[in-house]
This record gives sequence, structure tokens and C-alpha cells, in this order.
Amino acid sequence: MSGFAQTTPSVLGNANAPWVLDGRAVAENLGVNPETGLNPDEVAKRLSTHGPNRLEETATVPPWKMLLRQFASPLLIILIAGALVSAYTGHWVDAIAIFAIAVFNAFISFWQEYKAEQSLAALREMSAPQAFVRRGGEIVEVPAADLVPGDILRVKAGDILAADLRFVTASRMQVDEAALTGESEPVDKHADPIEDEDVVLADRLNMGFMSTQVTGGAGEGIVVGTGMETEVGHIAALMSSAKEPKTPLQLKIEGLSKVLIMAALIVVAIVIGIGVVNGMDAAEMLNTAISLSVAAIPEGLPTVVTIVLTLGSQNMVASNALARRLSSVETLGATSVICSDKTGTLTQNQMQVMQCWAGGKDWEVTGEGFDPHGEFRSEDGSVAEIEAETDLRQMLAVSAYCNDARMVEADGRPAIQGNPTEGALVVAAAKVGISREKLTEARVEALQQFPFDSTRKMMSVFARLPDGRTVLGAKGAPDVILSRASHVRMAGETLEISPALREEIEAVIDSFGEKALRTLAVAYREVAEEDLDHADPEQRIVLLGIHGIMDPPRSEVPIAVSEATGAGIRTVMITGDHAVTAQAIAEQIGIRTSDAQTVHTGVELDQMSDQDLKEMVQHAAVFARVTPEHKLRIVNAMQENGEVAAMTGDGVNDAPALRAADIGVAMGITGTQVAKDSAALVLLDDNFSTIVTAVREGRRIFDNLLKFIRQALTANVAEVSTILFAFLLMGADPLLPITPLMILWVNLVSDGLPALTLGFEKAEPDLMQRPPRPRDDNLFGGGMKERILIRGTLLGLLTFYVFQEFLERGASLEHAQTAAFMTLIFAQIWHIFDARTTSTLYRKSPLGNRTLLGAVSISILLSLLAIYTGAGHFVLGTVSLPLSHLLGVFFIAALPTLLLSALKEMFGLKWL
Repeated sequence: MSGFAQTTPSVLGNANAPWVLDGRAVAENLGVNPETGLNPDEVAKRLSTHGPNRLEETATVPPWKMLLRQFASPLLIILIAGALVSAYTGHWVDAIAIFAIAVFNAFISFWQEYKAEQSLAALREMSAPQAFVRRGGEIVEVPAADLVPGDILRVKAGDILAADLRFVTASRMQVDEAALTGESEPVDKHADPIEDEDVVLADRLNMGFMSTQVTGGAGEGIVVGTGMETEVGHIAALMSSAKEPKTPLQLKIEGLSKVLIMAALIVVAIVIGIGVVNGMDAAEMLNTAISLSVAAIPEGLPTVVTIVLTLGSQNMVASNALARRLSSVETLGATSVICSDKTGTLTQNQMQVMQCWAGGKDWEVTGEGFDPHGEFRSEDGSVAEIEAETDLRQMLAVSAYCNDARMVEADGRPAIQGNPTEGALVVAAAKVGISREKLTEARVEALQQFPFDSTRKMMSVFARLPDGRTVLGAKGAPDVILSRASHVRMAGETLEISPALREEIEAVIDSFGEKALRTLAVAYREVAEEDLDHADPEQRIVLLGIHGIMDPPRSEVPIAVSEATGAGIRTVMITGDHAVTAQAIAEQIGIRTSDAQTVHTGVELDQMSDQDLKEMVQHAAVFARVTPEHKLRIVNAMQENGEVAAMTGDGVNDAPALRAADIGVAMGITGTQVAKDSAALVLLDDNFSTIVTAVREGRRIFDNLLKFIRQALTANVAEVSTILFAFLLMGADPLLPITPLMILWVNLVSDGLPALTLGFEKAEPDLMQRPPRPRDDNLFGGGMKERILIRGTLLGLLTFYVFQEFLERGASLEHAQTAAFMTLIFAQIWHIFDARTTSTLYRKSPLGNRTLLGAVSISILLSLLAIYTGAGHFVLGTVSLPLSHLLGVFFIAALPTLLLSALKEMFGLKWL
């Protein structure tokens, strides 16, 4: 069980939770007299025992360590080693170029990590700076950090609670605990004991929690937890222990790095072995080893991955999804389960009257959210004529007048100022043109008001009507209103409530409850002037009707849930709300479609082992009344099952799970800063459908990264095999067909630039019909490994053939190397048009990616400058080729791609 039973047992000195005890017992356990408070000596003693009332600092990694850590990448280590060997052998241009590439890649990774904010810092900033406490019989203001268990804290509306409290007095007190418990409305607090020791955090109505805000009323409480012994401190500890998992892309790139390093070492060993057997000079073998190392590793891969992810993140921002960490962009594409909060994400976060019962009729209320446009429709579908429906009109008039909420405009849209449930009644009345303001203009005069409180569970107001009559209007919990009602309005008449009528009304209330509708009853009675001073005026009232209220699902959510299901992605609701409400919403939007999809509560999870939870989450659809520990356990169980889990959240209570999930998704509008800082993705519109849009974008990005990797590794295999063929086929005195700097040029300019534009490729048609990629899936499935090896080897063989052919025709070494250089460039440019699709280049229009065409044009232009300018001759060692030679290698270079693609088209061989 979470809470003080776990986090603060030493503070209370017994096994009982403070919410179970009465205020006097809590005070006795903490050794304090509530009338006088603690004395200064006792405060000092407790402060030394419990420490300051603040969250613990966590060590941060200094920037210089962060930067050095980037050089631990195996790919960068090989590049730096190659740069050092180049410098040792006197190839300074090669050394500088290779080293610059390594540093550039490291700096990009460092900058991504450096920009991430510290979540615990934001959590600390939520604390109250000062507090009013009773010490030595006087109320004094002290720094919140100096509070100790046993302090008597005085709070009022507007205060942020500076510690965890057990209220001993509470006058109409309401506390906004949304950030901690997920409750969408302020919670009414009282000072009475609660019988159930296992009650969840959201139902501890006599407790106050650090960092939550008092929105109404006043009271006093005994401090029962400070610093890390508070509920917020407990969350901070969970955040510290929740480690961010490596993303699927990071794992795949690590695996790819190991493959490339092993391949490079094997090839270098083969070439050096051949060199030793043939008696080659050591310096020549070193130069060859450098060439092979550079050829075997796609130097631009880290940079291109970063750029492609950045482009994808920009596309997602346009769709209201902000990626705080670039790696999360691709992780979305691998998501297999979305754990979504209910309020504001799946629902509108706007309480709305969905149904009402008035005059003996059931009415469906149309419209959306706080928009004052809509209709009241009867069971036969007819729209209410409000002047004719006198009972309905009277009910809505009382609903609007006996109300503290007001309709306002915020950011050009209708909004509610006040309690959201009361606001729903205001909006419902506005749909037929009734409002408190209009009633006031019609000379309805308020005489006296009795505010809502948690004891009476109702609100009432005395008003004088224009005709001089005085009436009492009331609204409240249906059981309370019905217990005080003697009559009911039915079909335009006032009828005494008989047992049969009472049963009918209770059936209406029950039917609303079965639909997870929150109910409010509305009543009135005419009163005489002498009744205005009556101590309990709400007697023998006339029931006007019952409102059925809920926070309805967003209209686009069922479509998004259906699309996610079609893509093999489960949606699971995890909410702090009650199970009945959560289940009803889940069934409405398609999260729960059969009895096999189970619904569970936090209390059930407390009784469940981790192994049982691991089995249960595979078919669970809803988790209700959950705590931060529950959310963390649910995410961990899903990950142990091999799921890639996305978790949404907006409150402090969500932060540990957001951090531990494969991708944490925070709400940008209603989310706390702590939640945003703990998440990898922020929804700018707080909308579930945006997650599904982001998943689609993540899948497209991964597809495009695979296309880039296929293109880049095919180029690397071509470069390595070109050199290998030279050593295998040229005898005891082999020559390098291409130099290390030529290889770098191909990887970064002539091939790298066009390959980068594969990130702009549009989504494949079947993108959201495929199942999610398994967590342990590698990059070389579906015949990709064979395609890379076959095509790369053929490109390498063709490049070596051109080099050898020019040498045999008497060309100089530089001329032959330049011809081989241009053959390799043109061959990879031809190949890129095939790499941009999973089918063949014959099935995809070459004009579909204008950015690619532009990049290819630039690549060809730069490569021509590399062989026809003095700078190119000096840096790369090229020479100018006759036009006939250039055209010849251009058309020869097309043969492997055109022929292999034709064979694949004819025979459907995936490995081609």
C-alpha cells in the first residue's frame, strides 16, 4: 500500500495511517498540543532528526563529462583511431577530415543530451516558500523548509500546502489535487476520520499533500510528513529510481555498430594477411587499413539519423506533438501499447450535461463541451420548444440561477469560471437562452444564498421574482434532494411523491449511474417572507428534474483508437477516476470491446504480485483509482512482456511512469512542468488522436531510416569490396582503386547528401496496417542483409573492373582512380532510386521526391567540381576525365541497379 503506511511509519510511531485516526489521536502520536503548537526547542530537535522540509538534490553530470561520454561510441573510436594512424603516416589532410567528422558527430549527440532539463528541479520549484504555523501559542510565518512533523499549519484559499497534513479543522475547504491524483475537480476536505486504512490517495479526504493548492475555504492541519517523507517526496524517489530505457533505435544502432566493427576488423585482417604473404610495405598496409576502416563505416550515419529525426520532429510539431528527445520520434513507430490517461486526453476535460430528466421526460442534450450551442431532444428525436416545455424551462432557470459558475471567453473560445460541474449546468441552460444575467435583467433578485458544503451536499438561493413571489431554488446530490422533496413536477403539474413515483425517480437516477453519468438534482419551493430566516429552509421542496453530467469523449478519439487497433497497437486506460466511469468511457470509445478485456482498480493491484501483474496486463483494458507506484508497475510489467509502451500523463503523480516508459507523453496544456520535463513527447493539444498521428510519423521515419541505412551500407560494401577485389585479383603488388579521402567524399557528399533526402519520402500505403516492430527486431530482416551484400558487392566489382580496365589501357593511376571514383558515385546515385522503396524503382515515380532530385543534381555538380577543378585535384588526388570517359562510366554504373531490379520485378525475390 502506498502512502504514509510506507513512507512515514517512523513519524507517526504506530502502524495506523493518519487518515484513520481522529485529529486528537494524531496530535498525541506526534506529541503536540494543537492549541499551542510546538515550542522552539522541540522544533530544533525534530529539524535535526528529520532534516529540512525539501526534496533531495540529485547529482548532475557536468557538461565536459557529458561531451567526453559521446566519444565512447565504437564508431567514433574507430574513426579517431583512423585519424591518428593517418597523421602518423603523414596523411594530414585525411587525418584532419576524419577527426573533424568524429568531433562533429560527438558534438551533435552532446547537444541533444545537454538540452534536457532536470525534472526534479521542476518538482522542487512547486514547493511553497513560506508557511503560517502555530508555535508557542502564536501564529508565525516561517520558511517552508523549517517545517517539522507535528507543526500546526494554518491554510486558506490560494495557499500551496508546504507539507503533508492531517486536517483537524476544515471550513468549506477545497484543494486542487489534479497534479498529484489526476482528479479533474477540486476535492472537498473534512476533518473526520476515514475507516478504511487501504483507501487510495484520491479518497483521503481528511489529508492535504505537499505542493497541492487550496482553492476554497480555510482550516488547520497537523504536519505528518516533510521533505522526502511526503507523497511528493515519495514520487521524487520513484523518479530517481525510474531509469529511462534505451530506445529501440539506440539498441539497433548499437547492434549495427558491433556488426560494422566486426566486419571492418575481419576485412582489415584479410587484407593485412594478404599483404604480409605478398611482402607489402608496412606503411602501404597501414594506408590500406585506413581506407578499409573508412570504407566499412558509414561516417555520416549518426549525423543523418539526427537530421532525419529532426525533420520528423518538425513534422510532428505541425501536428501538435513536440518531441523533447529526438530518439523518441522513432520510438513512437515501434509502440505496441499506449497507456492513456482519461481526463483531457481521451475526454474533452469539459463537464457537460449529456442527459436530463424533467417533467417526467428523458432529454438528450446535444452540443460539445462549453459551447453554448445545442438542443434538448426527446426520446422520439423531436427538439424541445422551450416555451412549451415549462418544467424543463423552470429546471434550467433554477440550474442557472442557483449557481456560482460563470461562462466567460478565453482565447476566443467559451470557457467556465468556477466549478466545472456547476459550469455544465450553466452551459445547458445557455443552449436554450437562459442565463443568470438574463434572469437578473428580468428583475429576478437574489435575496440570500446558502453555499454548497460537503456536509449538506447541496446549494440553495432565495430569490424574489418579478411578480413579487419569493422562491427557494436548490440543487445537490439526488439522494439528498429527494429525501427533502415532498412533491415533483410531472407533465406540467405538481404531484405528491408517492412510493411509486419515488421508485420511478430512483430508477432514473440508477439509469444515469449505469451510464457513468454524474447526477445533480434540481428543486424549488415558494416561501413566505418569514421563512427567509429559517435555519433549515430546504424542506418539503418540489423536485424539478435531474441532470446527467460527464466529461464526454473527444469526438475524434474513437477513430484514433480504431486506427491504433488496426495498426496492432493496444490502448489501455490508466486513470485516477472511478472504475465505473472509466469502464463506461472505455466502452464508448472502443478501448474495451469484450468481457475478455478486464478492468482493475488500484486496490486489486496492491494485492497482486509482479508475476501476476505481468500476466494480467496482457488483456487488461482499464486501470482505475491508481497511484504513481501502480503506474510504474504497470509500465514495467508491459516492458517485461516485450511491449514498447507509451505512457501519457499530466500530473506530478505521472512523472515516474513517464520517465520509465519507452516514450513518456505529457500534456502541453494541462500538464505540470514536472510531467513535461519527465516526458519525451509533449502533446500541444492534449489530444489522444495526436499520439496516433505521431505513431504514424514515427513509423514513416523508421521506414526512411531503413532506406538510408540500406543505401549507406550498400555504398560501404561497394567501397570495401572494391579494395578487396584489388587485393585478391591484382597479385603481389595491388593498388588502391580509391583513396581514403575519395571514400569520405562518397560517404558524405556524393552519396550522403542524396541519401539524406530519403528522410523526405512519403509514407508507404500499408504503413498503419502493419503490426508493431518487435522490441528485439534487427535492422536486417526481410531480406535487407542479402540485398545490401549482393548489390554492394556487384557495385564494388563494377568499380574495380573500371579501375583495372583503365590501367590496362595505359591510363595513369590517378586517371584510373578518378574513373573508379566517378563509377562508384554514379552507381550509388542510380541505386538510391531503388533504395527509396521496398518494391523496385520501376514501381515508384522518380519525380515523387523533388528534394531527392535536387540533392542528386547538387551531388553530381559537386562531384564534377571534384574532378574538374584544381582544388579537387589537390585535396582528392583526382584528374580531369574526357567527356567520353565520364559518359561511359555514367551508363555502365546504371547496369547493376537496372538489371537486379528487373530480376526482382520479374521473379519477386525479396533478397534482390
